[in-house]
Amino acid sequence: MATAAPPVPLRDRIEALEDAFLSPYATRSYPARRAVAEEDSPVRTPFARDRDRIVHSKTFRRLKHKTQVFISPEGDHYRTRLTHTLETGGIARTVARALALNEDLTEAIGLGHDLGHPPFGHIGESILDRRLGERYGGGFRHNEHSLRVVERLEREGRGLNLTEPVRDGILRHTGPEAPGTLEGRIVRLVDRIAYINHDIDDAVRAGVLHASELPRAELAVLGETGSARIDTLVRDLVEHSTQAGEIVQGEEVGAAMARLREFMFERVYLGAAVRAEQKRIEGVVSALVEACAERPPPPLAAGASEAERVTDWIAGMTDRYAERAHAELVSGEASRE
Repeated sequence: MATAAPPVPLRDRIEALEDAFLSPYATRSYPARRAVAEEDSPVRTPFARDRDRIVHSKTFRRLKHKTQVFISPEGDHYRTRLTHTLETGGIARTVARALALNEDLTEAIGLGHDLGHPPFGHIGESILDRRLGERYGGGFRHNEHSLRVVERLEREGRGLNLTEPVRDGILRHTGPEAPGTLEGRIVRLVDRIAYINHDIDDAVRAGVLHASELPRAELAVLGETGSARIDTLVRDLVEHSTQAGEIVQGEEVGAAMARLREFMFERVYLGAAVRAEQKRIEGVVSALVEACAERPPPPLAAGASEAERVTDWIAGMTDRYAERAHAELVSGEASRE
């Protein structure tokens, strides 16, 4: 009686599949490049392990209680930093598949790109950047802190030991330098595709915008609904990137998206509804920075400076934890008067 042949090891199968089906521009899954070498998993690629480490991290779970745009909205269907992250990861993976690039790498970067966002969305980041600069001479960038989270803060200071391409994609998903892989460049662009469109949806739901106020010329190019716009943007991205061998948009669609983004900054991200919350949030974040500076919290990573201890503590807070910490701080100050 014939016996079954032993299964081909995962690495051998993945390498053969990638050689056969991935683009020559795609990042290969092996060998894994980590700061601390590890044995390969028999059931997951290195990038799949990175993805799972991110999803199982405490920082990832806290994203569900961090603001995307609207702070403490009245309603269950507004996006949070977590839902934005999931939408970005899903769209980015679709693009990677269509371009025959590495899906596991793309998804890992997409799921990890906003781990370093502080509470209260972009307002919170702007205020924290300013206050830390005033107090310590340095600022705050969420992409840099996202990298610190996965390298130094998670797992009680041991970090997640992610592969180099994932760390690079997380750090460079925004800022002056593009990621070193095409998969990272997908996330860099899809991040904008995701937030522009889902933030329009939330702004209309909140009454900050009426659908009739959206710029007609841009909608004529991109589509009337969020799903139609995302479909247009993804199709355009795939078509032009295939031709260019780089992650690029077509001129017409790219320009329409850029103008729509400018509209969102004017009317939503820097608009009246957000500005109405700014003074309150500035008070919360500023008080937390001063309180932590006067009595620095315990270090969350070995060798952390005072500025890093304050930054790590505040940036890791959810909106509701920051509000509660501020309320306790105010209450404590009031009781001492």
